Amino acid sequence: MPSKKSSWFDNVNPNVFFSSVGIIVVFLAFVIFTPNAFDLMTKQMNQWITDSFSWFYVLAVAIFLMVLVFIAFSDMGKIKLGPDHSQPDYSNGSWFAMLFTAGMGIGLMFFGVAEPIMHYVDPPTGDPQTVQAAQQAMRITFFHWGLHAWAIYALVGLTLAYFAFRHNLPLKVRSGLYPLIGKKIYGPMGDAVDTFATIGTVFGVATTLGFGVTQINSGLSYLFGWENQISTQIMLIIFVSILASLSVGLGLDKGIKRLSELNLVLALTLLGFVFLASSSIYILQTTIQNAGQYISNLFSMTFNLYAYQPSGWIGGWTIMYWAWWISWSPFVGMFIARVSRGRTIREFIVGVLLIPTGFTLIWMGFMGNAALFSILEQGHGALITAVQKDSSVALFEFLSHLPFASISSFIATVLVVLFFVTSADSGALVTDYLTAKSDNSPVWQRLFWTVLMAVLSIILLVVGGLGALQSATMMSALPFTLIMVLLCWGLLKALRLDVTKMNALQMARITPRAVQNPRSWQQRLGLIMHYPHTRDEVNDYIQHQVRQAFENIQREFKRRHLQVNIHQVEDGLALSVDHQSELNFIYKVLTHQTEAASFMLDEQHDEIDEFYQAEVFLREGGQGYDVMDWTQEDLLQDIIDQYERHLHFLNVIRN
Repeated sequence: MPSKKSSWFDNVNPNVFFSSVGIIVVFLAFVIFTPNAFDLMTKQMNQWITDSFSWFYVLAVAIFLMVLVFIAFSDMGKIKLGPDHSQPDYSNGSWFAMLFTAGMGIGLMFFGVAEPIMHYVDPPTGDPQTVQAAQQAMRITFFHWGLHAWAIYALVGLTLAYFAFRHNLPLKVRSGLYPLIGKKIYGPMGDAVDTFATIGTVFGVATTLGFGVTQINSGLSYLFGWENQISTQIMLIIFVSILASLSVGLGLDKGIKRLSELNLVLALTLLGFVFLASSSIYILQTTIQNAGQYISNLFSMTFNLYAYQPSGWIGGWTIMYWAWWISWSPFVGMFIARVSRGRTIREFIVGVLLIPTGFTLIWMGFMGNAALFSILEQGHGALITAVQKDSSVALFEFLSHLPFASISSFIATVLVVLFFVTSADSGALVTDYLTAKSDNSPVWQRLFWTVLMAVLSIILLVVGGLGALQSATMMSALPFTLIMVLLCWGLLKALRLDVTKMNALQMARITPRAVQNPRSWQQRLGLIMHYPHTRDEVNDYIQHQVRQAFENIQREFKRRHLQVNIHQVEDGLALSVDHQSELNFIYKVLTHQTEAASFMLDEQHDEIDEFYQAEVFLREGGQGYDVMDWTQEDLLQDIIDQYERHLHFLNVIRN
């Protein structure tokens, strides 16, 4: 029988793909045919989001960071992102390179010089263009690009990697909600979650591409005199999208990995040049001081909404950044999840939070402080004027005051282009995963998203420039913030269950091996698969079998001149060994209510509502294991095991 011929759209998830494309097309139609209404709407929406939801953004991002720190330092951090035997797919060097370049490469190039200067000229509090304003500018820049940004990425990445590699669920955002809604993730609710993630990713990447293309244009204008205008930027978007398409066709290992490693080498080269060409001692001193101020003020900055100093600054900066990182989180999160298989959760969190953050703070500290040194100590006020006129020229205007300006500006331009390509192809790759049925999708699907993001960037640049791109990002990020809160809840719920299982396997008490009358393996299986018991059955076992075992122990201890007492307690029997001035040994067997496993119930137990076990209790409390139907020798061996542990404890504290 001939096999069914596959069609070109077999791997498309129609619900997510067509709903995402439909919403984006409607949005673009609204932008194209009613540009004035679009501009008015975006301004009103942004103002409403800032006024009504600033607290939500700030609180949510703070929760994400605190949850990650809690997970890393708890037993949850020991769990692997994959089977227990799995090993990392990539070396640490390649892993760090891909984390950095996928996360915020273009942003660092665009804002490394521009943001500190903009805060220096227009600080949220205090007088502008002072030493205090310069310190505050660097502290705020560190805050916007530091731990909080990577906490957003790490939360989504950890959720995706954990459920995909540990529990074999799809590598999609919807999988993070499995602990909350179960198999409904495969229905309309899951499709809606992936649709929101797709739209947020598309707008987030488009915003970044908008920043990147304006900076490439500024670099070419400085180097070759190209006119800085929309038509040039459109041609640049088309050119870079073609390069991104070639990288997409090569895939993750051959395309994105190699570009990421090249990006990192060039970035380190440019950073080293700035450090050596500017005042190295000043840069080191100020960067270290900035880092200390950032760390010491981290908590207060996290929750600072400027509620007592309303000026609109927080909406244009902090909330905009949080929305930008959140819109990028499905993209970056899925990307770092794919390259993090085999690592422990603790290794993942520490790596994703500290390594890129550390590099980011070094980059911002070196670039920002070198630019401020140029203004404060060398009197290059033209840098302020240039940034106020067009922030995309900040890096090239700054480099023009250093030696070998043409060479450094050329390297910077190439670096921005490569970052642009990496962001575009990574974004297309991840968006394709979200809208496809499986990972092995045809090349056309990835190329489709590359083209769509390029078209979106072009149209928004033509209509409203970077302001329109930022507005789109702000609006798309809000619903996904709520989804991230749910992902946080689902992740904690699943990890708690995984840790419980891990500890249970390590601490489980097995039936002691009888010496005089050893059981066969069939007898042992019958014992551990016993059916649940009623209260009367357990009480009878304790009063006869357990009491007899206690009395045997009592006689032996008395022969060794130790006082042993057996007494009736509520719900069972207790045995205590008197150690005089030291802690007594206590071993109790109590009738304790339990939940019966459904697979062990039979018809004769269907009408019984409550089941009980003969649980062992020590001085510290219940030990969670059942001795019902154990033989006399089983019980005696268990008592001796527990008593030996108690003697070891006494010896430790005695010494």
